[in-house]
Amino acid sequence: MQEFYIAGKDGVKTFVLNLKPTTPSAKPPVFLIHGLTRNHKDFSPIFDILLNLGHEIFAIDVRGRGKSDYDKIAANYNPVTYAMDVVAIFEELKISPAIFIGTSMGGLISMLLASFRPDLFKGIILNDVGPEVALGGIKRIRSYVGSGSLFKTLDEAAAAVKAINLDAFPTRDADDKFWLDFAERTCRKTDDGFVLDYDPQIRESVSSADPDAPLPDIWPQFKANIAIPTMLIRGAISDLNTPDIVAKMHEVKADLIVRNVPNVGHAPILNEPEAVAAIKEFSAKF
Repeated sequence: MQEFYIAGKDGVKTFVLNLKPTTPSAKPPVFLIHGLTRNHKDFSPIFDILLNLGHEIFAIDVRGRGKSDYDKIAANYNPVTYAMDVVAIFEELKISPAIFIGTSMGGLISMLLASFRPDLFKGIILNDVGPEVALGGIKRIRSYVGSGSLFKTLDEAAAAVKAINLDAFPTRDADDKFWLDFAERTCRKTDDGFVLDYDPQIRESVSSADPDAPLPDIWPQFKANIAIPTMLIRGAISDLNTPDIVAKMHEVKADLIVRNVPNVGHAPILNEPEAVAAIKEFSAKF
């Protein structure tokens, strides 16, 4: 295991966790980009799966999250800046073309980056996200992002995380360990208790004076990625990546592979049996 801090052009450093498989492999590396309020630990449930498939792993904390620097300029919390941070990481660490796995915002970053740096890509796995996001999901995210709450114990943090995410994991209502693990991945311990592990100012990236305003779409960028093998792993009850958006994605990219995770919303953890099978299926192509 190695850890790196790679500076972007403005000097803000992005944390990178690098894990190598025990046995050398010809498989391409996998580059992991998390969602809006998450960090690299979001992918810890699938680290061993990817390593056992022979992939070297690069998992980042996007600026403003986890171990990465917070940005003093809130306007820099946007996908274009994040994509340029990824370019700096590839150039500094000399990473070979990779399979990108992007959850939610991480998928948006991946699609945007692929539109102008396709040379960095072997393939893309989009975790419950497309070139546009449904307004219902955006309104839900706007309702909680940037709250900055302090929790005295991990149990309190788990209860708060559950309140936000139970609709996405309805079958986990009584699974206390699931929510404690969720809280450990998404919170950090301070001298006063536990807080969500991100800069509250990231809310600016999804905020709007009009709560019913959609986010800008990136359909042109998605169309530019047509030659890159792409799989969509979708939460079957997702409020962000809806069936009509998936249908439009198929219209643009007929060879898009879609795999659904039943009884899960936004977004799958990716260690669900259906998601693991999908990742293995995609890995086998390389």
